[in-house]
Amino acid sequence: MNPFYHRIYRVVRHIPKGRVATYGVVARLAGRPGAARTVGWALSALPEESDVPWWRVLNAAGRISLSGADHGSVVQRALLLREGVKFAAGGLR
Repeated sequence: MNPFYHRIYRVVRHIPKGRVATYGVVARLAGRPGAARTVGWALSALPEESDVPWWRVLNAAGRISLSGADHGSVVQRALLLREGVKFAAGGLR
């Protein structure tokens, strides 16, 4: 597996419950500023049984990046709400 993916997963595992980070922040903390898309690819490559809390990573606007028609966006929103993350019409509060 890509060593950068491992660094991404380590960073995402350290996002506390009830908190979120953007793809860009995760990329920077993993050592590659500007690699936000790679963070998205790494998270999408996770197996379903992974312990990496992928749902805590949002886009730069504080929104879920998955399309509203995608089941993954429903799952991500539900997991964030269960952790106490609050949403407003335009993204996070």
